[in-house]
Amino acid sequence: MSQRRKTDPKLLSLTRDGLLNPHPDAVRDPLFKEHPFFDARDLLQTRYEMLRRHLTEGLSIVAAAAAFGVSRPTFYQALVAFNKGGLNGLIPKRRGPKSAHKLTSEVIDHILQLKATQPTLTTSACLQVITDRFGLSVHRRSLERALLRQKKALRQR
Repeated sequence: MSQRRKTDPKLLSLTRDGLLNPHPDAVRDPLFKEHPFFDARDLLQTRYEMLRRHLTEGLSIVAAAAAFGVSRPTFYQALVAFNKGGLNGLIPKRRGPKSAHKLTSEVIDHILQLKATQPTLTTSACLQVITDRFGLSVHRRSLERALLRQKKALRQR
């Protein structure tokens, strides 16, 4: 019978928060090799320590980038992000659209009015209306989620 591996809570937390360093083996800084406090898997810690070594200890940008396994452009991006937002600036941002940017309130209101007058209107028919009226191509699941959000918002009032 195979033994179950114990899950590392820090690894789970880093993964959940989007802070897992994708290349921990590229970090060659001596602190991360010698001291257990420093964890190369922690992206926030490695980026902060890289910047600290440059800003306070005078390590060159080239040497800092090499020691922490990143390119010079990545170093400069981290420096700008840190100068703008401190530690929060070093936390990776979620990529892609942050909201239903195609399905504006105008589009959703129009679909809700149609559904009020024609309760048997299908999602496919609604998508066709959106394409014909607004010139938008929307995935059916996006429309379903937007309508569900609208329904929940109306219930909370």
